[in-house]
Amino acid sequence: MTGHHQTLALLLFSVFVAVTLAITTWVSRNRHGSAEEFYAGGRLFSPMENGFAISGDYMSAASFLGVTGLIALFGYDGLLYVVGFLVAWLVVLFLVAELVRNCGRFTLADVVAARMSERPVRIAAGTSSVTVSVLYLVAQMVGAGSLVALLLGGTSEAARNWTVIGVGALMVIYVSMGGMRATTWIQIVKAVLLLGGTIVLTVLVLVRFHGDFNQLLRAAAARSGHGDSFLAPGLKYGGTWTARFDFISLGLALVLGTAGLPHILSRFYTVPTARAARRSVVWAIGLIGGFYLMTIVLGFGAAAIVGPDAVRGSNAAGNTAVPLLALDLGGGAASTGGTVLFAIVAAIAFATILAVVAGITLASSASVAHDLYASLRRRHAKPRSEVAVARLAAVGIGAVAIALGLLARDLNVAFLVGLAFAVAASANLPVLLYSLFWRGFTTRGAVWAVYGGLVPALLLVVLSPVVSGSPQSLFPGVDFQYFPLENPGLVSIPLGFLAGWLGTVTSAEPPDEAKHAETEVRSLTGAGAV
Repeated sequence: MTGHHQTLALLLFSVFVAVTLAITTWVSRNRHGSAEEFYAGGRLFSPMENGFAISGDYMSAASFLGVTGLIALFGYDGLLYVVGFLVAWLVVLFLVAELVRNCGRFTLADVVAARMSERPVRIAAGTSSVTVSVLYLVAQMVGAGSLVALLLGGTSEAARNWTVIGVGALMVIYVSMGGMRATTWIQIVKAVLLLGGTIVLTVLVLVRFHGDFNQLLRAAAARSGHGDSFLAPGLKYGGTWTARFDFISLGLALVLGTAGLPHILSRFYTVPTARAARRSVVWAIGLIGGFYLMTIVLGFGAAAIVGPDAVRGSNAAGNTAVPLLALDLGGGAASTGGTVLFAIVAAIAFATILAVVAGITLASSASVAHDLYASLRRRHAKPRSEVAVARLAAVGIGAVAIALGLLARDLNVAFLVGLAFAVAASANLPVLLYSLFWRGFTTRGAVWAVYGGLVPALLLVVLSPVVSGSPQSLFPGVDFQYFPLENPGLVSIPLGFLAGWLGTVTSAEPPDEAKHAETEVRSLTGAGAV
């Protein structure tokens, strides 16, 4: 990239950072330090505001950078991510949103602990939430590194590493100073920027092909080197039976994982009522649905205009397809239009990463303080001391995410998010659904459901081709690959549900019918909800 690209993109990014830091500073001066303020923003956001914030939280670097890159490289098979990410919201809307808002207070563990022995359940759910959050954070860090490598011409590995560290430092500042209120406004601003930029790019792609989507698809297929097979299933996932099972596994993880993501569940506590939570989800589905439809155009547009070879040459995982597409649509590397458009898209992608990591870090630090710290002290911590622990936890979680992000920098962002979704669907979703709908569920069942999904999911990832045994793995020089699938969801999700059932039926503890009845009434009517 030329110096103009670098200067303008960094200038726009600096403007966004300055604005968001100003928001954080302003909020930090007006907060009163309570747990409700820090974790839930005082529950003062409207459904529309929360809907924009949810979409800002959900439309991550995986969506903007990773999904479009996968479509540009693999055509039809890349669409699985679009379908999975969007369909997942129907599960959230009909099964989770209102019930979680009525039953919980700040975290996933609040919902489960309402009718169980608190300490073991909170420790299990808190551990799982932190694990999922860190996996999700790693994906955002990888996206940041890929973007900077492109911006600086891929010549400076040190600059790429320092960017990951810088993103981690900023997210710690956002969370520790501003809490949920600052994080929410940052996500709203980011959602507006991202949707605006995506609309502009989509219009430019369609104008290039005179509004003819068929012509766009034909051009993408011709440029791909795969012909019509680029537009048919099987290019990435259909070659062998292992690849087909991987396809099913990934689909399950994406569709079921959203309802178990801690940073998404925590957003339902920022509105005053369950009805507002449901309306928030409706807003989010509209915004997210429109965005993902546009990513289809951008992915095939990158294949047709930039070409898969150029995309792969810039970044092997395809994470830089959208910035390269913007550069070409603006008139090329030497043009003013290309420079400006590239810089805008790069800045929006940076904004996307910063806003998402802030939300995830807040959710994970809340789990550490509200669930793990409060439980391990054997007594409930005072709200103010709990908030102080949450701020310290944000620093620790940021450090872990930075280290893992540097390690996994060559993997596709959307693929990494798929792993986080698989762990969320395996560990968090079974215990959540059992707690809400199974009258006979017990404390042992809850603990077994969490660990019965979490441990196999992590173990299978370690033993998969993602970590060793192939040139694209994290450790290509060694081979301890014993599990053939890249995504563990097909095995680990059923194991989570099975472990929850087995723990319950073997438990000597009788189920608490009165607490279940109370939880059921509260979840369905909102009576007694915070």
